[in-house]
Amino acid sequence: MRQRNLLRAAAAALAVLAGAQAADDPKTVTAKLVEVVSKPSQSTTTLPGELRPFRSIDVYAKVSGFVASVRVDRGSRVRKGDVLATVSAPEMQARIAEAKANVVAVESERAEADAKRAAAETTLQRLQEAAKTPGVVAGQDVVLADKALDAEKARVASIGTSVQAAQASVAAIEEMAKYLSVSAEFDGVITERLIHEGSLVGPESRDASPMFRLEQIDRLRLVAAVPEDLAGSIRKGARVSFTVSTYPGQKFAGVVARPAFSMDSKTRTMPVELDVVNTGGKLSPGMYAEIAWPQGRGGGSVMVPPKAIKATTERIFVIRVVNGVAEWVDVRRGAQEGNLVEVQGNLKGGDKVLERATDEIQPGTRVQAEAGS
Repeated sequence: MRQRNLLRAAAAALAVLAGAQAADDPKTVTAKLVEVVSKPSQSTTTLPGELRPFRSIDVYAKVSGFVASVRVDRGSRVRKGDVLATVSAPEMQARIAEAKANVVAVESERAEADAKRAAAETTLQRLQEAAKTPGVVAGQDVVLADKALDAEKARVASIGTSVQAAQASVAAIEEMAKYLSVSAEFDGVITERLIHEGSLVGPESRDASPMFRLEQIDRLRLVAAVPEDLAGSIRKGARVSFTVSTYPGQKFAGVVARPAFSMDSKTRTMPVELDVVNTGGKLSPGMYAEIAWPQGRGGGSVMVPPKAIKATTERIFVIRVVNGVAEWVDVRRGAQEGNLVEVQGNLKGGDKVLERATDEIQPGTRVQAEAGS
């Protein structure tokens, strides 16, 4: 017991001595430290937005012709692959018939050439057999027969290539004929019908007009312009609520999907797209939305006492203490909540800062925490 008391007395003496040395050391100061408070941000600001279709296209005919039938109208809901209209192009049927006739003609030429090749092959075989008896067949005749066979084989191969080309031409025209049925490229709604039976239509060009307008509305894009001072709050994947005047008091939600990552130099805003699942089809493209945009950065904010912030003519900072050494951290002052002020800077919850900042404590100064801080 006596030994334990002696050890405690020695430790207390060392602590007093260390405190005295710190007080006498001009490079060490004693100050009260507080922890930086991190809290989720619940404040929001209202931003205007506009709902747009997730996909929107003008539907054109891929071949020129006259509209034979129209199967949809404005407001029709369609599935991918559904036939919207059919086009009549009589000249295409004529082209198919002509191409098929060409295939037949070329195949006839190949059959004739193949017959000649077979005859040349037979002639060569007979001459070769006869040449086995000396003096019956001249050697030059065998050579000429062999060359004639090579020529017939080459002719057969050439005509075979022509047959393949003719068949490919038929397949290409028949594939093009499939486009006489104009189909939907994706699930959606026909929002405009611009043709009637008998209308002349054709592929997209300066002079051609679209047949329909098709929009995907089961999923929408909510486009917002986020001001520069809120750009730090843009987080891909964040869920943001919004309202529309059509349904007062009802909240909808979108997910931040596509920030532009570029600021508009004229408006000082960043375009951002949110994905909105249009369950039940309540929402429509073109609707005006009011977005409750979160003001916090990274999902939360950091708070310090007001006196922990020091403002000079050159900078605004707090004094953070790391391993007993002071460092100045530049910050921007935000809104005050109770006895704490939101700050933006290189701080995180749990950091130790001086409760009362002063520019007399320069970076690098050793700081000893007051008892109880």
